[in-house]
Amino acid sequence: MKIAIIDYEIGNLANVYNAWRRLGQDPVITRDPQVIRDAALVELPGVGAIRDAMANLQKFDLIPLLTGQVQAGKFFMGICLGMHALFETDYEGGKYDCLGFLPGEVVPFQTKLKVPHMGWNELEFCQPHWLQKNLPAHPYVYFVHSYHKTPADTPDVIATADYDGPVPAICGRDNVLGMQFHPEKSGPVGAQLLQNVLDYVQKG
Repeated sequence: MKIAIIDYEIGNLANVYNAWRRLGQDPVITRDPQVIRDAALVELPGVGAIRDAMANLQKFDLIPLLTGQVQAGKFFMGICLGMHALFETDYEGGKYDCLGFLPGEVVPFQTKLKVPHMGWNELEFCQPHWLQKNLPAHPYVYFVHSYHKTPADTPDVIATADYDGPVPAICGRDNVLGMQFHPEKSGPVGAQLLQNVLDYVQKG
């Protein structure tokens, strides 16, 4: 299956690439419009600041292209900072307009617990979902983030993690999916989640 990993100079591209390779896929790290149009699945990774992420998406003229692909029904997933970019507004060091593929805002943690939320935490699914296929009863994944989507109780929130209250961990609607954690660093559970995405997209 053709997978396009968006290269917008933000993110851990090698780890994301290798995660798909371990599943027998041959993804392409790219910002070439034709390669992105030809892909069956587009992934937006990301680490760092949303200001830089949105600036680079704009610099490389990727926003209209990605928006068009989502509107056409292509499966699109965002990981960590890439998930933040899926929402309408992000309040990391200011106020930034994001892609608006999903409703909601991204805000800083308000907690006495250590920030960033870093380490392994359990996914708690809010609703039955195809992503649960072949997962263990208590799936743990690896998080590193200081900001999170709000609110946590909207229909697009598929799974949460408990960090002084529920924190959206997986969000999605139609052909758009976001994972707050790093599936590529989440061992067998992360690999199974990516395999479930492959199976879903391949079934069409």
